[in-house]
Amino acid sequence: MIAKRALALLGLLGTVSAGFCKNRTFWLCGDSTMAPGGGHNHTEGWGQYLQYSLDPHLRVNNSAYAGRSARTFTREGRFQAIMDKITPGDWVLIQFGHNDPGDPFNDPKNRTDCPGMGSETCPVQTDDGVEVVQTFVTYLQNATAEFLRLGARVIIASPTPNNPYEFGPTFNWTPTIYSWYSWYVASSMGGPAAGVYYVDHAGYAAQAVHNLGPESADANYPMDHTHLSPAYADLFARAFALGLKCGTAPAQQYVVNATSRIEGDVLGTCLPVNATLPI
Repeated sequence: MIAKRALALLGLLGTVSAGFCKNRTFWLCGDSTMAPGGGHNHTEGWGQYLQYSLDPHLRVNNSAYAGRSARTFTREGRFQAIMDKITPGDWVLIQFGHNDPGDPFNDPKNRTDCPGMGSETCPVQTDDGVEVVQTFVTYLQNATAEFLRLGARVIIASPTPNNPYEFGPTFNWTPTIYSWYSWYVASSMGGPAAGVYYVDHAGYAAQAVHNLGPESADANYPMDHTHLSPAYADLFARAFALGLKCGTAPAQQYVVNATSRIEGDVLGTCLPVNATLPI
C-alpha cells in the first residue's frame, strides 16, 4: 500500500512539473561562451547543455551567437527577434561581458559599449553612419524592461570566467566589472519583486574549475583562455543550475535535482551572493 501511494505521489509530482513547464520557453541570450558551436575549433557553448539540467517539458531556446556583445545583440535585432516570439510566463537569460570592453571609438568590430553604467552615450562613426553607442547597463536595462512588459521574467548572469590557471598552477581569478554591472542591472530593474534575478554564474563556474585543478583547466580551455571544451561547457551548464537552485528565481523549480544532489566535490556549494564582486 505504501509503495502504491509513493508511486501515485511521484506520478502527481510529474504531472505538476509538466504543467508548470507546459508551453514555457527558456530563452538564452549571450555570446560564444553560451552559443551553439562555441567559438568553433572544437569548442562549445554551455547553453547547449543546460537542457539536461532542466525539466524536459521546458523548451530551451539557445539564441546566443558568437562574437556578440550587449551592443551588437541589440543593434542586430537579436533581442527583438526573441521579443517577437515571447509568450507570457517565459524566462529570458541574458549573459554578456566578454566582447563588451574596450574603446568604442577604436573598435573595428563595432561591438564595444560606451564606458559607464548610466545614461552615457558615445556617438561613433561606422560604415553605416553615426551610431549612438550606449552603456552595457543601458542595453541590458532596455531589453529587460521590454521582456518584462511582454510578460516574461528575466535572469541576468555574470559572464563565464576565463581560465583561472592561464598563468600557472595557482588559481588566479577575480570577477570582472561585468559581474558587478550584471548584478546592478538586476537590482536597478527592481530585482525579484519585479521578476528580475541575478545568478553569479562566474562565481559558480570558477568554483568548479578551482575544484578540478590546473590540469583539468588547461585541457578544457582548448583554444584560448575563454572558450570551452564540450566537457567544460557541460560543467558550466551544471554550475549555472547550481547557481539557479541556490538563488531566489522561481525558475529553480525547473532544475531536475535538489540542491543537495547538485552540490559536491566538483561543483562545490552555494555561494554567498555578491560577496566578492568588485564594487
